[in-house]
Amino acid sequence: MSTKIAARKKSSSGFLLRLLGVCLLSSLGLASADAQLADLTPIADSGSANRPGTNSNPANLTRTATPSKSDAMIDNSKLANNNAPITPFEISIPEASINDLKQRLQRRRMPDQIPGTHWDYGTDSSYLAELLDYWQNDFDWREQEARLNQADQFKTEIDGLEMHFIHQRSDNPNAIPLLMVHGWPGSISEFTNIIGPLTDPAAYGGDPTDSYHVIAPSLPGFGFSEIPDQRGYSPEKIAHVLAALMERLGYERYAIAGGDWGAIINRHIANHYPDRLIGLHSNMVLAGPPADEAQRDAVTEEENNLRTARQAYMLNEVAYQQIQGTKPQSLGVGLNDSPAGLAAWITEKFHGWTDMPQGADGDLDEHISKDELLTNISIYWFTETITSSTRIYYENRNTAAEKPMGYIDVPTGAAVFPAEIFITPKSWVDAAYDLRRYTLMPKGGHFAAVEQPQLYLGELNAFFRLLRDN
Repeated sequence: MSTKIAARKKSSSGFLLRLLGVCLLSSLGLASADAQLADLTPIADSGSANRPGTNSNPANLTRTATPSKSDAMIDNSKLANNNAPITPFEISIPEASINDLKQRLQRRRMPDQIPGTHWDYGTDSSYLAELLDYWQNDFDWREQEARLNQADQFKTEIDGLEMHFIHQRSDNPNAIPLLMVHGWPGSISEFTNIIGPLTDPAAYGGDPTDSYHVIAPSLPGFGFSEIPDQRGYSPEKIAHVLAALMERLGYERYAIAGGDWGAIINRHIANHYPDRLIGLHSNMVLAGPPADEAQRDAVTEEENNLRTARQAYMLNEVAYQQIQGTKPQSLGVGLNDSPAGLAAWITEKFHGWTDMPQGADGDLDEHISKDELLTNISIYWFTETITSSTRIYYENRNTAAEKPMGYIDVPTGAAVFPAEIFITPKSWVDAAYDLRRYTLMPKGGHFAAVEQPQLYLGELNAFFRLLRDN
């Protein structure tokens, strides 16, 4: 059987593919449907016939040319105030906060559940009860806190906000600076298991040339970064903040990687600061249907099957985006006050977006441990950032774009995990990015660095080797 889907007539399937792409992008909370159509226009117009010429030396790790200023409306000079101090930081949650959490868990009031429904209506009560019991009685926050503190952490002020970040440098002088950006409901804890293999691969049986200086910030309003007290902290504005952070750290050129909102923020960084970037790696690469019919319809059978399966699944999985994109404050009252409610809200996403059976046969513990899951949830609880973190959905919908999203002229690698919430065909990515590597991964889902760290690391290294060797 041919790997290519037969070319479809413009009157039916071409429109359908475009509609499906717009609908699912809209379901991700990126914008309204009308705005999506407008946003896709510059992407669609940048098909292969109109793409800029490729970079003759994209890696050029020794390049030191000063990046050109973005034409964004924001005054980036105030962001990159290099006189602001960078101070060491260590996570230290007060014992009173830990005791308060345990008391709230002990007093929890659980709802009923229809027998035999499992995850059909939301988080399964039996799994949640088991998780909450573990959180209250067996989970050792101090152990996880110590594990998190093994990484070198710092804070610095950018745009009036105190930004928290991991900055783990490699001993390899040829290491690539790598900005790793988390999403929602994730945190810096997603990367803790891979920081060692990234910075010191030889110690983990890897190739010493696959070395990186890892910079992993907590996004504004997430985790240990300060909560913004003003409107407008959209993914695009956060992109400026992170670019300023990298400048603050002295990295004139660097690589970027991430999924979920991290992938979206990184796309904005690439759109505004392409000259600063060595390469972009994404495990949730986004692009709309190209204007060129041949590119739009050049979808492999495997891609089409994956895409169809995820679209069908996501039809029942996007209500949270509507709530967080419209009324995050109301939701936040419950989630900020009840650890049981917070755990149910976040756990549902880890269960639904992990590559495993979604019914009674699925066991989240086989893919993501309770310690890993609860460490992430605990960060939201102790820092009281669940409400501020959900506002990114609202800000993305309600903040005017500074610069239209155009063709991403940055070497790009895409790792497409089968249980990812959005599957973008290779031909669509190729029309919107300088695509150098596109891999359909054998297994894994949305939280790739946690669920499939070895596969994620292998693909990340394979992509950046292309740029190192150039």
